[in-house]
Formats: sequence, structure tokens, C-alpha cells
Amino acid sequence: MELLNIDCLGKPLRLEGSMAGWQQLFWGDTLVSVIQASADNEGLKTHTFELHTATPTVADTTDAQPANTLTITLETTLSWQPFLIEYRLLQGEQLISHGQRNSKDIEQQVPAVAIVEKKQFSLVGLASLGFKLLKSAKVIKVVLAGASVAAYSWLFSFQFALALIACLVFHEYGHIRAMQHFGMKTKGIYLIPFMGGLALSDEKINTRWQDVVISIMGPTFGLLMSIAALVAYWITGNIFFAGLASFNALLNLFNLLPILPLDGGHILKSISFSMNSVMGLVACIAGAAIGVYISYSLGLALLGFLLLIGSAEIVFEWKTRHQSHLLPLDRYGQIFSTVWYLLTVGALIGIIWYFASSGDDMLALPLTILKS
Repeated sequence: MELLNIDCLGKPLRLEGSMAGWQQLFWGDTLVSVIQASADNEGLKTHTFELHTATPTVADTTDAQPANTLTITLETTLSWQPFLIEYRLLQGEQLISHGQRNSKDIEQQVPAVAIVEKKQFSLVGLASLGFKLLKSAKVIKVVLAGASVAAYSWLFSFQFALALIACLVFHEYGHIRAMQHFGMKTKGIYLIPFMGGLALSDEKINTRWQDVVISIMGPTFGLLMSIAALVAYWITGNIFFAGLASFNALLNLFNLLPILPLDGGHILKSISFSMNSVMGLVACIAGAAIGVYISYSLGLALLGFLLLIGSAEIVFEWKTRHQSHLLPLDRYGQIFSTVWYLLTVGALIGIIWYFASSGDDMLALPLTILKS
């Protein structure tokens, strides 16, 4: 990830690094210094390199070497959790510039070099590519929304289809609001029949905190929608609101499963990949095991099975966490994100369980699905 980008003698001096301990320093597009990966990934690091002037002095015209050699030194003191980098740039013994950067600066930066991502085939990625190729975004949104209404009307009633579409839009709006909070430009919401919806942005995220907030805000808005429907049911006694609250809770609960590209997969991956120690991985495995045990104890077989698969996926990819360009969560961020995730999951399960105990077979269907 890009740790630092400052001016040095008319060219950008860019420092790239990772939690694996390696650092690369570029002056313009030229690599001028490298520190190899090591367990010592924090503290004081020093990069020293030489620059040569293009024009020799008269006294040095017979010398084959360039006339003037400038020794440039970049000293950095780095802390990953919480992230803070302090730097001093020197020309010889003379201090040129100094300063510091924190996680807020990383969130707002635009990387000088575009992030190269591995291309993986997926239906979501294919759909996203199709959207980028088509310029008539508003027309596409209307067509997809109409197709979604028709599809859900075929499964349920027209009125319930409209309500379900409203739930999907509100869920995706949560993602949109989170993106806007971080200053990202959004492309809007696209509804996909039988698949849900997508909130798209052309901009890249720089930190795992951004990934957590953007991912979890969709289910959080979905939870608020279910709570609103629950209150409407208490006030009116209309079974329509009960069904809406229950099925919307099920929809958002599935989005929180720790499986990529679902929201839960992004959240738990960001939490676990920010744990820069074996004890962090042990804690992640222990938490997953507890979640599986509780799921099976409550008879939620499907939830426990998918939780097991998603947790195994995260464990298998854990060793690649240092290769990511995303700034990791600090300890506070890891704890806060975990609590936010667990409370949201617990609240959604609680709503499903509440309506399942009403004795209505239709309202009990979400819980029956989880127990299947």
C-alpha cells in the first residue's frame, strides 16, 4: 500500500509498504531503495539513495562521473495499529521536510499507481462489467427494477413484491450512504432479479475500516427496515408487515454470512486479516467454532454449515493478508466491528425467531429455512 507520497527535488517520492515488513521507495517512477520483508515491520526505517546532477561544473569536466552527487535520506517511524507514520526527509545533513500521516490520510488518498486486482470469474463481476459497458444507466435501472418486480410478483403477490423491492433498495442505500461518507462517487443501485441488488462505485477503498463500514451498513439499514415493519405490525396487526419484517430479516441475515462476495464475507475477512499474529488467527477460529456450536445448538443447521464454510475460506486465505493494499484495522476497530457484526446478526435472528413463534406457517418459513 502507499504509505507516503511527498515532493523531493521536483519529483514525487513515494513509499510503498506492507505489514510483511517490506518497503519500496520510488523517486518519480524509479525504484531507489528497498527494505526486504521481515518480522520487524514497525519502528524506525531508513532509506538512503544518491541523485546525480545532470550538468557538471568546470572543474569536473575531465571526470567521468557526474559533477554533483546528492545523498537523500528518508527516515520513517511506523506503527501499524493504530496506523501512524512519521517521516524526515534530508539532503545530506539538511532537513528538507518532515511530517506524519494517520489512517484518515490513507482513507482519503488516491494511489499514484492503480491497484492491480486478480481477475476472477463470478456472476457479480460479470454483471458489474456489463453495467460498465452500457452507458444508458437510468434505462438499465428501470428495466432491471421492472424485471425484479415481475420476478418477485410471480413468487409472491404484487404488493409483497413492491415491499421486497423497497427492502432491497433500502439495504443498498445503506451501502451508498457509507460510500458517500468516505467521499466516494457512486453509480447508483442496480436490482438483479432473484439475486438482490448492487450498489456500485468506480472508486477504490484504501482501508479495511472502509470495507467494514460499507459492507455492514447495508444489513444495518435492512435491520432498521425490519424493526420499522415490526412496529407497524404491532400498531396495525396487519400480517403483511409481519411477513415483510421476517423475510427482510432473513434476506439481510444471508447477506451477513461469512462467504465472499456477500457483505459478511467482507466484514469477517477485514477483521481476521487485520490480526497480525497467530493468536489473532486462533481467536478467529475459536469465534467461528463458537458460532457454529451455537447455530447447531439452536437447530440452525444451514446457518451453522455456511458459517463453517465461510470461516474455513477465511483461514485458508489468512496467509495472504500482508499482500493486500488495504490498511488493517487497529485493535479498537477489530473489537468495534466484531461487536457491530454480532449485534446485527443477533437482532436479525431475534426478529425471525419472534415471528416463527406466532404459529403462522408462512411467518415460520424463514426459521424453517435456517433449520433445513
